[in-house]
Amino acid sequence: MASNAPAPGGADPLGIHGVVPPTVTAFHDDESVDYEGTAAHARFVVDGGAHGVFPLGTNGEFAMLSGAERDRIVESVVDEVGDEVPVIAGVGAPSTRQTVARAEAAADAGADGIVVVTPFYYPLDGDGAVEHYRRVCDAVDRPAYVYHIPSKTGNALSLETVSELAAIPNLVGVKDSSKDVPWLGQAIDEHPDLTFLSGSDSLLFPGLEIGCAGMVSAVANAFPELVVDLYEAYDAGDEDRARELQSQVYDVRSALKRGPYMAGVKAALSLQGFEAGPLRSPLRRMEAADQAALEEELRELGLLD
Repeated sequence: MASNAPAPGGADPLGIHGVVPPTVTAFHDDESVDYEGTAAHARFVVDGGAHGVFPLGTNGEFAMLSGAERDRIVESVVDEVGDEVPVIAGVGAPSTRQTVARAEAAADAGADGIVVVTPFYYPLDGDGAVEHYRRVCDAVDRPAYVYHIPSKTGNALSLETVSELAAIPNLVGVKDSSKDVPWLGQAIDEHPDLTFLSGSDSLLFPGLEIGCAGMVSAVANAFPELVVDLYEAYDAGDEDRARELQSQVYDVRSALKRGPYMAGVKAALSLQGFEAGPLRSPLRRMEAADQAALEEELRELGLLD
């Protein structure tokens, strides 16, 4: 458990902290889900030191999947690593009804907690957000974490709304990908009982500095040891080393952003011999020239044998 690193919120029975990668969904070449490969990726990051796993986040391409596919992915990941680390499963959907169905299925599959992205596409006011989360939390006996990513959902939560959400008994944390540091800092200050997770690789070290107990890191999907080393250095009180590793994460993050959106993580995994297949259309793989350039950058960073 954390010592120098911020502690999880007192309301969080799972004590989520450290590195919690948003694991990928592996696909076969025909874009059908590779459930064994998906579970194997969860194994890959846990063997790399991850403190938990978050299947069916943005990196897990959850919005591209059917309900049945999502339910089976949770089952596969829980079966593979659920006895070793907490599995907090993404269950968000545009409608409350869909979200409740996915939350119930995740609970039935043995997920330790659920991560609920704010509903997307249609505009949502504060009252609507509170009612949505209340109904989802009432439906399952699992700790729930808000996933706040307004750049993708179109719906930002005000600090006032977060205060109302914090009153829901089994809503225990927030995974924030807004990159709005003042918002995050104020939310942490006002709600010490909640667990906060930094959702951007640009804010791993800064997130720890302002009170995040852990980090949901896309870089950790490909290089879990790097991000685990950053967290453990910080936790041990070696903040200078943690800051150096954050600088390296910046370089890796920039390299992974080469080419089509989100193609970098699976390309980097492939360069290490872990084949997670394509992304589901319309998302695309990295072109050969971009992958060659990525390989050169990662070798220069000392991350490939």
